[in-house]
Amino acid sequence: MGLRAYGVAVLAAAAVLWAMSGTEREKPVLASSAPEAVRALELGAAAHPSDAEATRALAQAYLDAHQPGLAVVLVEGARPVVRSDVRVQHVFARALVDEGRSEEALAAESGVVASCRPVADGAPAPAGCDAVLLASAMRRTDILRELVSLGVEDAPAHPEMTLVAYQNATREARVAVQ
Repeated sequence: MGLRAYGVAVLAAAAVLWAMSGTEREKPVLASSAPEAVRALELGAAAHPSDAEATRALAQAYLDAHQPGLAVVLVEGARPVVRSDVRVQHVFARALVDEGRSEEALAAESGVVASCRPVADGAPAPAGCDAVLLASAMRRTDILRELVSLGVEDAPAHPEMTLVAYQNATREARVAVQ
């Protein structure tokens, strides 16, 4: 009888240790090549919370690492002065698209276009606006408008409809002459 009790105790201890260790090992949130670069950007953004460029760079790094949720949370938690920067809003709109929030992305990107519109008119550019940012924002706004009109809220989940929206939005070419 003593041998049976000893066996049960050893088996119970082994089961407790196995349950405490878990069935899966920890996995990094970011891919193995990204953590060091992202960590440096995270330290920079944390050290300078009012620096829009640091926040934009970190949000872009999160997008490059296929973690749009981290980029969305970063921008939504940023200070208002940082969040209102057009470059940050442009990256934020991309993160929203990747998160499947097309209508919110359209609103954010439309704000970028409205802020940078003076660039197209030859007026002095607001901080952060340039012709490349404006062109990118206008193109993305056209695509997002098509996605929303087709009723596609989550573009990554509906690749066929996203392709149709992209083709519809890029069907027409525009030329700006100054």
